[in-house]
Amino acid sequence: MPERLALPIDPDALLTPEQVSTLTQFEVQTLANMRWRKTGPTYLKFGNGRSAPVRYRRRDVLAWLDSQVIAA
Repeated sequence: MPERLALPIDPDALLTPEQVSTLTQFEVQTLANMRWRKTGPTYLKFGNGRSAPVRYRRRDVLAWLDSQVIAA
């Protein structure tokens, strides 16, 4: 279970993968797999290479979560 992290409420706030993990209840590694498969929320990557920091806009994560709702 991810550790509870403080989450900003600003919709344009940039969240770390750890914060997104807290918000979505997905493991950080699952989010990394989603980025690789291009199936998760949109994200920003600052720089090139594997060690470049990844950030998610809070509004993009929430929009992605809303898009995952399946009507019964």
